[in-house]
Amino acid sequence: MDFDEVLKEVGSFGLYQKIIICSVLLPAALPCAFHAYSQLFIAATPKHWCRVPELEPWAQDYGVLVKNLSIPLSALNNSVEYASCAMYNRNYSDIVRYMEYRTPLELQEDKVWQIGNPGGAQVLTCQHGWYYDRTMYASTVVTEWNLVCDQSFLVTLALVLFGVGGLIGNYVFGYLQDIWGRRPSFYVYLIIEIVACAASAFAWNYYSWLGMRFVVGLTVPAILASPYVLAIELVGPDRRVFCTIVSNIAYSCGLVLLAGIVYLIRDWRFLTLTVSLPLLLLFSCYFVLPESPRWLIAVGKTRQAARILKTIARVNGYNIPPDFVKIVQQKLEQTVAAVGKDPDTSYGILDLFRTTNMRRKTLIITLIWFANTSVYVGLSYYAPALGGDEIWNFFLAGVVELPTYIMLWPGLSYFGRRWILCISMLVGGAACVLTLLYDDQPKIMLLLYCVGKMGISSAFVVLPLLASELYPTVVRGLGMSFSSVVAMIGPIVIPIINHMGQRMLVLPLIIMGILLIIGGFASLFLPETRGRNLPQTIEEGEAVPLNFFNCCYCCCCSKTPRSPDLNNSALVAKYKRQREREQLGRGRRQPITVCSICKNEIKET
Repeated sequence: MDFDEVLKEVGSFGLYQKIIICSVLLPAALPCAFHAYSQLFIAATPKHWCRVPELEPWAQDYGVLVKNLSIPLSALNNSVEYASCAMYNRNYSDIVRYMEYRTPLELQEDKVWQIGNPGGAQVLTCQHGWYYDRTMYASTVVTEWNLVCDQSFLVTLALVLFGVGGLIGNYVFGYLQDIWGRRPSFYVYLIIEIVACAASAFAWNYYSWLGMRFVVGLTVPAILASPYVLAIELVGPDRRVFCTIVSNIAYSCGLVLLAGIVYLIRDWRFLTLTVSLPLLLLFSCYFVLPESPRWLIAVGKTRQAARILKTIARVNGYNIPPDFVKIVQQKLEQTVAAVGKDPDTSYGILDLFRTTNMRRKTLIITLIWFANTSVYVGLSYYAPALGGDEIWNFFLAGVVELPTYIMLWPGLSYFGRRWILCISMLVGGAACVLTLLYDDQPKIMLLLYCVGKMGISSAFVVLPLLASELYPTVVRGLGMSFSSVVAMIGPIVIPIINHMGQRMLVLPLIIMGILLIIGGFASLFLPETRGRNLPQTIEEGEAVPLNFFNCCYCCCCSKTPRSPDLNNSALVAKYKRQREREQLGRGRRQPITVCSICKNEIKET
């Protein structure tokens, strides 16, 4: 008996699952949202200009006059502003003596040319530090350690290393999740993340802070994946789309909540503690959150799985016999014995590239995954750079995701995966590219940005679902891990692209838009999977061809293939013969393979 059949007997989506998902797993999405993007505000760069010690007594009351006397103007992103890293080389002592004999009213009405025109003065880099505009942030990492001008790359470096940590953590903690289990691994990631983040609030210099942020980056992808995996493993197959949508809604709510926290707390040390220490409350759910029964069965702990199923049955209101645990344990052991993995049969990364069809699917999925991860993270990082109120922009970036997920809910069931993925990426990419035409109109820029964020949010949900339905069962986990790990290169590269936008504000948006459009067209080569049985073997995966126009074509039962790319029968036969030789070498025969599309036997040619 399949585990999903056992789950139906105790309730595949009853009161128990709803309580666990709503009270534990949805709040568990907050740590990732908080720690992935709080760095944008912890290391925010406010407006700044060179400090002139002689003029410092007048800086607070006569700020504009002091700037006119000491700071040149510069053109940046279609606007003229005071230079951030340059000052006039003037005799400020003489200017101070002049100003000391002027009344406050005269100083307020004074013009720069009455004191002395600085236009012909030599321009230098800042010699005595900087003044910072503290109307938005009382204190940030940048203002505390002067990470501006020739040190501004250190802010980008912190985001890059945060992404490197995510890449490493996604690979390492993905294995630990399968070794330790879903529940203990989640809490290990959580305590590491909370301790590292809280410790960074007491950093004594930039490099100690950078090291703590790298440790936080190690845990971010894994801490989001663990509760999501546990959620979909507690429910039946028909509720997995629901869990995917609701998990993303919780993540977006975390972004909105983060904007509210930043609005209230503007000091970077207090902000760091605020987004970390309250997450200790999640440990109160340790004894409520169950281990995944699917994982317990996979590692041979059928009795523990049966006990959890007994608890699920009782909470869901199902009547169970006294010896329920023993009965279910026997059924689960029979299931494990029936589908037990042959120790002589193993699959590796090479199986993703062994045949042409499987190789192309893997490369296309990985390309789209890379584009989605890069653009989603890139647009989230980009929100404060749009101008105006940075916190409001970030708040909008989170809010616009919510209606997207609500529309996706029925859309995935009625319109399928491929076209929604394609349209989402094309619309989002077009919106990003169009910002080139409106770079001098902030309101239209913000509107196009929101459209782009909605498009990528939709694609970010659909792709993992489509990929899980395209990769055959025997390499599904391997394929998903490979694509997601490669995609984590995006968050490493995207901060550098955003840094390039300091001179041209729309450049990062154009690059991200082009990347989305490429991914959108690439998605048209993937077949539709709505309503289709999942391919179990690589041979069945070969029977589902890539096709730009017809997503329902089955190559194993076609007599006249439309193009050489769709004639996969030779590839299927070649792969089968290769696997058969391996099996016959061990004295076993290759079983008959049935196509998941047409239900016919895949015959060799």
